[in-house]
Amino acid sequence: MLNLEVKTKLSKEEVKFRVKKFFGEGGHGLKLSDESADCLSFEGGGGYVSVTVLPEGDRTRIDLVTQEWDYQVKEFALTVQ
Repeated sequence: MLNLEVKTKLSKEEVKFRVKKFFGEGGHGLKLSDESADCLSFEGGGGYVSVTVLPEGDRTRIDLVTQEWDYQVKEFALTVQ
């Protein structure tokens, strides 16, 4: 299990768009299992990815929690920094 926090200058909406594109259909093909205003959850390949996106001042904080998708989560984190 991996917990990772990233801060970015991207907007909350842009981050959510990129998360869906990266982990969902057209990306790694995980199934979007839950979505709320601040959270996205994906399942597949024997694991999961959970993403919380929160505005924090002039930046956006992204909290990523995963099991079995550590490499891909780290890869995504690099794309939004």
